[in-house]
Amino acid sequence: MFIGEMGCWFVVFGFYMTNLIRSRYTQEPVLYQPVQQEDEDDDMIRPTSQEAASPAMKPFLPNAEDRAPLGGWKVTLLAIPACCDITGTTLMNVGLLFVAASIYQMTRGALVLFVGAFSVLFLKRKLYLYHWLSLLVVVLGVGLVGLAGAISSGDKNPHNDAEDKLDLARTAMLMAREVAAQAADEAVLQTILGVFLIAFAQIFTATQFCVEEFILEKYALQPLKVVAWEGTFGLLVTLILQLILHFTVGTSERGQYGYFDAQEGYREVFNNRTIAVTSLMIMVSIGGFNFFGLSVTRSISATSRSIIDTCRTLFIWIVSLGLGWESFKWLQVAGFALLVYGTFTFNDLVQPPIKALIPKRRDGPDLSSSGLLPEVPEEEIGRH
Repeated sequence: MFIGEMGCWFVVFGFYMTNLIRSRYTQEPVLYQPVQQEDEDDDMIRPTSQEAASPAMKPFLPNAEDRAPLGGWKVTLLAIPACCDITGTTLMNVGLLFVAASIYQMTRGALVLFVGAFSVLFLKRKLYLYHWLSLLVVVLGVGLVGLAGAISSGDKNPHNDAEDKLDLARTAMLMAREVAAQAADEAVLQTILGVFLIAFAQIFTATQFCVEEFILEKYALQPLKVVAWEGTFGLLVTLILQLILHFTVGTSERGQYGYFDAQEGYREVFNNRTIAVTSLMIMVSIGGFNFFGLSVTRSISATSRSIIDTCRTLFIWIVSLGLGWESFKWLQVAGFALLVYGTFTFNDLVQPPIKALIPKRRDGPDLSSSGLLPEVPEEEIGRH
């Protein structure tokens, strides 16, 4: 993962060489800026990152006045989101060992709530009631998708027609007895542990998103370089932890050929072509994924990034249907519909269904949304 993020340095170097080559064919140097006239200093309005004409161009703005350059020891601030990424990813992968993929997906949907809460508490963002309702709709949609997967896996077991005809009271008693009998089962305890680990991991992922938004708003650094620096710090931390765990656990008699045996892991990567090709593809996708994610954080907010990140389940489902890995289920369609609707409502692409949820503007009504032009006196029209 972090090797793929470090690959962004090649892209940064490519942009630098392209600008250097272009400068040789022009009269202006790479860092040329025209000298401002003294009489233009007072009338000139300098652009800031907060007043970008297009939110899509916000990540590519130069060093604006409202952001200080990120350099020197301050670059080590990017080690904080890198460590959060390591912790969150590790906890989620460990939790996935104990639960089904559907339960993993449902639990991971709580990320948007943590990001929204942290944005309000630490970044002092303003979220209205319809924003919170949109987050709940997104979580509900993710839950329906995971529930559909759990139901489909349970449908593979044969049904007993005699049991289906039992009355509701007897069925409830049987279910309660079964739950009480399985409460001390090891598999149930492992499932609870897996859900706890995945839910706890969302705190670190939400912290990562919010810290990245804070850094990108306060300091001038392109998202591409942020990804590269996070990959550098993340790789260093991972290698240090890998060496410690390998020589303390991986080389022991019980830890050999286990999760912490680094030698066995590298052997499988380099000797198995499928694993090697898959790892290479993951590196490339992770680099692009984090760059686009940080661009969304820089342009909009960390909460919007978490919601859009949750929507990737929709595209995974579409690809799985095309490859025949998934079967069509209407419950999943309903879940994805809620997912998309909550995302659009949060990002103000769709208005809330209830007008009372729409916040009132303090600066008066919005005339641009009504489609009416302001009234102009006839004398003014005649002058023009």
